[in-house]
Amino acid sequence: MIYEIRTYQIAPGSLAEVEKRFGDAYEYRKKYSELTAFLHTEVGPLNEIVHIWGYKDLADRARVRGEASKEANWPPKIQEFIRQMRSEIVVPFSFIPEPKPGKLGPVYELRYYTLKPGTLPDTAKGWESKITERGKLSPIVFAGGVEFGRANGFVHIWAYSSMDNRMQVREDARKKGVWPPPGGADRLLTQENKILLPSAFSPLQ
Repeated sequence: MIYEIRTYQIAPGSLAEVEKRFGDAYEYRKKYSELTAFLHTEVGPLNEIVHIWGYKDLADRARVRGEASKEANWPPKIQEFIRQMRSEIVVPFSFIPEPKPGKLGPVYELRYYTLKPGTLPDTAKGWESKITERGKLSPIVFAGGVEFGRANGFVHIWAYSSMDNRMQVREDARKKGVWPPPGGADRLLTQENKILLPSAFSPLQ
């Protein structure tokens, strides 16, 4: 399984129209493959939408995108609002279950780390030893390494019921010693995060 995370920076004030047009077009696109999630930033970089698509592999992605490109109603007519686009392919850790449609949030935190070269395997081992206990406090949507995109990238997305819940969960995890995994800070070069909310048509809510 792979995930494509597509991040678009859009014009200020255009979010409602972008989501409407995207949602309308998605009704025609989803017969080829369904979204994992469609989110927009609430805290962090302003005016961003993030859509996440799951595929079996790169060949499946190429096939689906080729078929969808023949659809008259796809892609959504949002080009006039797009200021910047970024796409990354993430290979998820095998020990984290595949995200399923449903209500996990509605607050999602996307964390993006740049790791020291060659340290992703050790990062995965540390996560595997701790994620079961950490997952009891709040759901993990997915986590994995960037295969195509920013080199040495590591992405993980967490779900919370509210911003207050996020603060409480993170405090509880530290107090109980279940998170973060040991040695993680020594492997980090940079860290970023953003808080996201789902659109009405997002499979993850």
